[in-house]
Amino acid sequence: MIIKTAEFVMSNSDVKNCPPPKLPEYGFIGRSNVGKSSLINMLTNNKNLAKTSATPGKTQLINHFLINQSWYLADLPGLGYAKVSKDKKQHWDKMIYDYLLTRKNLLCVFVLIDSRLELQKVDEELMGFLGQNNIPFVIIFTKIDKLKTSQKDRNINAFKNEMLKSWETLPEIFITSSEKKLGRDEALNFIEKTNKVFVREH
Repeated sequence: MIIKTAEFVMSNSDVKNCPPPKLPEYGFIGRSNVGKSSLINMLTNNKNLAKTSATPGKTQLINHFLINQSWYLADLPGLGYAKVSKDKKQHWDKMIYDYLLTRKNLLCVFVLIDSRLELQKVDEELMGFLGQNNIPFVIIFTKIDKLKTSQKDRNINAFKNEMLKSWETLPEIFITSSEKKLGRDEALNFIEKTNKVFVREH
């Protein structure tokens, strides 16, 4: 897939106000500081599309971007650590889960995982929720350039083995580096292929 256009559409705190669900959509979600904005900018080839920050919890709303005038990318608030009140965090969680459960055109959720870390409880809970509610998702490892090859293989294999303790099979997995643009073609080809299913069914 060649990205010709990528534009910001709107930000919302309520899924009911999101763009009309007439185009295929992909949600991007991960723990705070996982490198989500950098990944989105890398995939869309627009370094200024999603706002990046060294401060966890920068994304506080559901941000919609229209890609190639044909599909939506939804940037969701970060999970886990952020310097916000408990009430604010609960509001974020409700917003995220409402979106995941009710967004009719959501074809797949990209769950971002920091490749440097072992499986985190918050990631495990999110993937469990997606599985229990039959919401399709893929795993996308970020910041792979920060690891040596041996460490990369060790970390990802350990992650898979931990997942397989509670999952019969694993979803599709992508290995990415925003700095080196690694995994870009694979992720975009997956989206292009999945978009065709949406078009056929609608």
